[in-house]
Amino acid sequence: MAEAAVKRPIGRGRFITFEGGEGSGKSTQIKALAERLEAAKLRTLVTREPGGSPGAEIIRHLVLSGMGKLLGPDAETLLFAAARDDHVRTVIEPALTRGIWVLCDRFSDSTRVYQGRLGQVAPAFLDAMQRVTIGDLKPDLTLILDVPVEVGLKRAAIRRGAGAPDRFESEDLKFHQDLREAYRQIAADEPRRCVLIDANADTATVAANVWAVLRDRFFKADIGNVANLA
Repeated sequence: MAEAAVKRPIGRGRFITFEGGEGSGKSTQIKALAERLEAAKLRTLVTREPGGSPGAEIIRHLVLSGMGKLLGPDAETLLFAAARDDHVRTVIEPALTRGIWVLCDRFSDSTRVYQGRLGQVAPAFLDAMQRVTIGDLKPDLTLILDVPVEVGLKRAAIRRGAGAPDRFESEDLKFHQDLREAYRQIAADEPRRCVLIDANADTATVAANVWAVLRDRFFKADIGNVANLA
């Protein structure tokens, strides 16, 4: 299927999503990008999925505790759909309408990968959930942070310290290898929306590469006039 173009009303904020496997550095890079955008005098909102709104945060706790896995992949998909519906209606859409740039740690691609590709939930079911929860909403840009599985899992282990691994971190190595390949396939299938970022470099280098993508995609015409965009 041909990749559809994103249509944006004038004055609407940009919607940028970050995707990737465990330990790929999404939270770190979103924070760095938000600081860079704020320095460029652009209003920015950082959010996440599952979660990002009071109702969705409750569902996040259920999912990451393993409750969704106990109920099965279809039921887990419904939990994610309920969280996304609340998140989009109460947080994402209102912010975009006010001209705010929304940076989201995971979005619908995660459902396609985790529940679709790995959980083998039927594509028709996923399509139906997407129509109900997000309608025509689509990211202006999706940055897929790509890192070798062993590196990502080591980072995730360091991050959680003495805490127990969550629902997805506790999966086996093959799960995470399949996860990485599924994300790389999305990047290959939708090159206008998605950009694959090598996240195996140091934090500053990855941040510079992320900024270069945004600068070329959204600010290229303004670089000579706005110093903060250089």
